Amino acid sequence: MKLDILAIAAHPDDVELSCAGTLMMEKLQGKKTGIVDLTQGELGTRGNVETRFAEAAAAAKIMDIDARENLGIPDGFFENTREYQLKVVEAIRYYQPTIILTNAPSDRHPDHGRAAQLVRDAAWLSGLRKIETSRNGVQQAAWRPTYVFNFIQDRYLEPDFVMDISAVFERKLAAIRAYATQFDTVPDDEPQTYISSPAFLQSIIDRCRMYGKTVGVPYAEGFISDKTLGIQNFNSFIQNVT
Repeated sequence: MKLDILAIAAHPDDVELSCAGTLMMEKLQGKKTGIVDLTQGELGTRGNVETRFAEAAAAAKIMDIDARENLGIPDGFFENTREYQLKVVEAIRYYQPTIILTNAPSDRHPDHGRAAQLVRDAAWLSGLRKIETSRNGVQQAAWRPTYVFNFIQDRYLEPDFVMDISAVFERKLAAIRAYATQFDTVPDDEPQTYISSPAFLQSIIDRCRMYGKTVGVPYAEGFISDKTLGIQNFNSFIQNVT
């Protein structure tokens, strides 16, 4: 399955919190989009693997993405090793994305930074034809994406560019709220956590509003790029005066 944009993230819900709006905006432009979750989020304080899978499926439907899969890498304990690099290489070669979106390079959760480096290394290795991988018994061709962008998560990082997501912002919130065990929860028998309070979700809203303000739109998501970005004409820029 050839995708235009593939988000690869440490945990189910990372994408929804950080770049769901961007995936949906690109889908509105006719692009094919997908998500690869590295882990099942099994160490999360609230919910369990089964509820997280159900929530991820519900969020995927809201986002209208074309594919979602989970690599089953151990939550909390994975490292940037050959074993896990090859798992990610296999996924990249299967979906052949032009653009990959992945975790913040450093963040509150240590998995996020490790995932970012794992994905960046795998994206490079995926382009080496002498690394052999297969899926479903079919030998895979080498594939390297054009860009790997890091989305921004809990800690504030200065973006290199932002994507206007105003048109789909309410759907982004709906995708986040699909994780009913995790976010904006009501008091129940499970422990309340850093992310389960309404204040956490409000911080996501405020962050998108702040990034939007920088370019004169209601809401935006921010990204970091290692590569210099080039444009073909100035029409690519948002033309609002700020």
